[in-house]
Amino acid sequence: MSNAKIIGLAVSDVRFPTSLEQHGSDAMHTDPDYSVAYVVIETDDGLKGYGLTFTLGKGTEIVVCAVEALSTFVVGKCLKDITGDFRSFYRLITSDGQMRWLGPEKGVIQLASAAVLNAVWDLWARAEGKVSHCKASYIYLGAHQHHLVAPCPATVHTMPLWKLLVDMDPMKLISCIDFRYITDALTEQEALDILLKGQEGKQKREEQMLNEGYPAYTTSCAWLGYPDQQLKQLCTAALRDGWTRFKVKVGADLQDDIRRCALIREMIGPCNTLMIDANQRWDVEEAITWVTRLAEFKPLWIEEPTSPDDILGHATISKCHNRVMFKQLLQASALQFVQIDSCRLGSVNENLAILLMACKFQVPVCPHAGGVGLCELVQHLILFDYISVSASLQNRMCEYVDHLHEHFKYPVVICDAQYMPPKVSLPCHYFDLICKLR
Repeated sequence: MSNAKIIGLAVSDVRFPTSLEQHGSDAMHTDPDYSVAYVVIETDDGLKGYGLTFTLGKGTEIVVCAVEALSTFVVGKCLKDITGDFRSFYRLITSDGQMRWLGPEKGVIQLASAAVLNAVWDLWARAEGKVSHCKASYIYLGAHQHHLVAPCPATVHTMPLWKLLVDMDPMKLISCIDFRYITDALTEQEALDILLKGQEGKQKREEQMLNEGYPAYTTSCAWLGYPDQQLKQLCTAALRDGWTRFKVKVGADLQDDIRRCALIREMIGPCNTLMIDANQRWDVEEAITWVTRLAEFKPLWIEEPTSPDDILGHATISKCHNRVMFKQLLQASALQFVQIDSCRLGSVNENLAILLMACKFQVPVCPHAGGVGLCELVQHLILFDYISVSASLQNRMCEYVDHLHEHFKYPVVICDAQYMPPKVSLPCHYFDLICKLR
């Protein structure tokens, strides 16, 4: 492990006008402009780490300010010291005595923490890239390339984040997780036992993922603002491309939802999978009434039916602010599916805790990825979950949206509706983000 020192942290406000064509529109967010607060961490040996957090346009500048405030906890640190005690570094970022008043572990400060921590994890994955038979012959330039500065016959092997996690010693993984507030649901020993059990058959599952990929579902066909003709065209194309799992945005108008769900169900047939997502639109009783009317279309789940803070009111909810809310939802048997998020949660550290809790409670994980960069981010987490934690694909799938991948040097690869893992031998790290901003 390099003892490189972090000498700089830069953050940019990057926005895309997706609202112009109603991409990403739902019952609560009718005009989203997919955006990111994009973080670049630089070390004194030329290595860089890249991270982001996802937003919907307005307010991204606030997240940028929060990232800048957190940068004082990062610049000047040595990567080896961070990864040697990642739990303490995670607490430094998320639980500073003054900064935590802005959360704690919720809202803008949580989004900013995720961007910073995502960049640190990316940096760690890059630092673990292996160079054989050659010392100090490469300088890394940006998210996707290297430049040879001296003749060398070496082969460069870069390490994607999923591979870093899969190969990491279970005790080391445990040391990256903050167990504060969750030990009544998952102890460190229980988490370690899950990871040790996950070692069995791990190599076979890794080979399976490299060959077959991880199951995906699409949300791109049925954003709420799409007219019926566009919906039909996109559905037809998706079916032709092998998609069998479709999510439909609902919640604004019941009769419109009935019509749209009927249209989608007719197009995809009775055997393919349909999910619905209300994006926190309803009160509890309203949700029950609404979903009862939509039950004839046989949705697998209803996502975010009400306020994400209403633990007792949830029959099913899939996205939360932090590990403590996930803990309570699992303990209350209020989740049938867990939907992790790479940016709304505290980066890899907090997602590791939730994956392990979901495994203990035997609830399948189906990650959220509806936003710019989220597919590129979350693929690493779900690969790790299958290979090293859950060892199951039953009722499991990862969201995919077909927007803005062209802005990535190495975009996510989908083949036959499956996420194909970044190969170890390719220059792919955490999310290989943006070499060109448009």
